[in-house]
Amino acid sequence: MLPAQVNRLTVEEAADRYVDLVRAKTVTGALSPATAEVYARDVTTFVRLAGPGRVLDDLTGEDVDEVLLAFARKPDERRRADAPRKDEGVQSAASQARFRRSVSALFKHAASVGWVQLNPMATASVTARERGGLRAERRALTKEQAEGLIGAARSPAAEPARRRDQRTDIRDALIVLLLATLGPRVSELVRANVEDFYTNDGVRYWRIFGKGGKTRDVPLPRDVAAVFDAYLVVRAAERDKALLLSWRGRRLARGDVQAVIDRMQQRVEPGRRRSVTPHGLRHTTATHLLADGTDMDAVRRVLGHSDLSTLGRYRDELPGELEVAMRSHPLLRDGDTPSPPHG
Repeated sequence: MLPAQVNRLTVEEAADRYVDLVRAKTVTGALSPATAEVYARDVTTFVRLAGPGRVLDDLTGEDVDEVLLAFARKPDERRRADAPRKDEGVQSAASQARFRRSVSALFKHAASVGWVQLNPMATASVTARERGGLRAERRALTKEQAEGLIGAARSPAAEPARRRDQRTDIRDALIVLLLATLGPRVSELVRANVEDFYTNDGVRYWRIFGKGGKTRDVPLPRDVAAVFDAYLVVRAAERDKALLLSWRGRRLARGDVQAVIDRMQQRVEPGRRRSVTPHGLRHTTATHLLADGTDMDAVRRVLGHSDLSTLGRYRDELPGELEVAMRSHPLLRDGDTPSPPHG
């Protein structure tokens, strides 16, 4: 069950309380002093990398991923500057795995005592490997899986809710289509208001309010815009400014979005069905846009990143992708079929 009310502590406040608890366990013998200090050191590093003034409950799986990867690239300060090392300038794989365990333990405690509503580690894609340290787990759907999910969203539900005021099929379709085609962060989706969508020169746009107070205006694909307009008709009587509402008229939370995806997946034929998180659909958007040859800067702007280099961890490999690329090579696309060389 979710806590009745989340205690919106800052990252630093939560870390201080957690470290005090960890050190107190040394008195009872539950932890050795050395282990407690390792936890304390890792949590202190987490605070520095995540930002001490941020609210702990506002951190998403994507935020945790950024912290974990930043730690992985961070030089090990305990090594002597003149000591030779195999991986210059990065943490060892063991240190990276330990740091992830420390962060996971912090959030497990935070979820149990009501500092966070949902544990962001559940949606973090960076995992510890036995060799090679922390790596982003590949979570993008294949083309067939993504088309199956989008097809389910575009098809009416076979068994709509008995009461008209409890029908959420169009809302659920809109959620899945926005996530799969535009790849917003789940926090951006649940914060969206109706007034954030506007039409310019016949094209429907979504003004997305992203991280760090940055905004981006992203055009909706025509099919998605049609579902958006249909949804507005269904919720026309609602006075709440939130775009996504429960049938009781309340703004949806991040956990509700996962439940919507899971319900939609049940309508996908088993051979094309694969569980996926909202963050996984963000990977799916980036992967397929880039695989289709979409300009990298355009993809960056759709996802809301300031740096092209960040796209690397959203770019997943697709089966058969290299073969397709070679079959439609850009240097051969418009010319005649090349003749074999003469001996």
